[in-house]
Amino acid sequence: MAPYIFMERNGIHVIDLNKTLVKLEEASAALKQIAKSGKKILFVATKKQAKEIVAETVKKVNMPYVTERWPGGMLTNFATIRKAVKKMATIDKMAADGTYETISKKEKLTISREREKLETQFGSITDMSRLPAALFIVDIVKEHIAVAEARRLNIPTFAIVDTNSNPNLVDYAIPANDDAAKSISLLLEIVTGAIQEGLNERKQDKEKGDDEVIKAEAVTNQNAND
Repeated sequence: MAPYIFMERNGIHVIDLNKTLVKLEEASAALKQIAKSGKKILFVATKKQAKEIVAETVKKVNMPYVTERWPGGMLTNFATIRKAVKKMATIDKMAADGTYETISKKEKLTISREREKLETQFGSITDMSRLPAALFIVDIVKEHIAVAEARRLNIPTFAIVDTNSNPNLVDYAIPANDDAAKSISLLLEIVTGAIQEGLNERKQDKEKGDDEVIKAEAVTNQNAND
């Protein structure tokens, strides 16, 4: 982290905020393009002070997130994780089609507990039908397993990296305090804002494309009538 340190004060390393800004802009621009392409970015933050911030902020841009324990093999053994998510869907279907009402109280309790456990672990990734295009991580020391899995699969990684981290382990390192809730919240607001911009541009491009198709069809029909 030496290139990102501004100074040392009373044994505490102070990050150079100018470099934070440069790296944040780089990361935001790349995340915007991923979102614009229609791909998913998985956010990972299981530390206490980041969990709620990530869940609340990331929900707004409809991206998947992991804020409970990282399930080993989440990326490298994705097929197994998808099976667990499908199991949730099966239980929900049982409740919807009335099958749930035909089983015993004991079975209901067992299934209900299993559903709660699955919801806690995988509830935020139910819409993730394929591997994410990128990971955004808060605290790469704590989430070292997630970083390792992403690196093994060559999935681009974005992360808030503090002075106790190795920024070379991720593709886009944003040097900043990964312990302070205010710091995490501010950075998440900025990157999700960039993602929302990408999603908006994607929507506009799609609408523009649809309009052009309608115009082309109108011209074709007019020519046919002529």
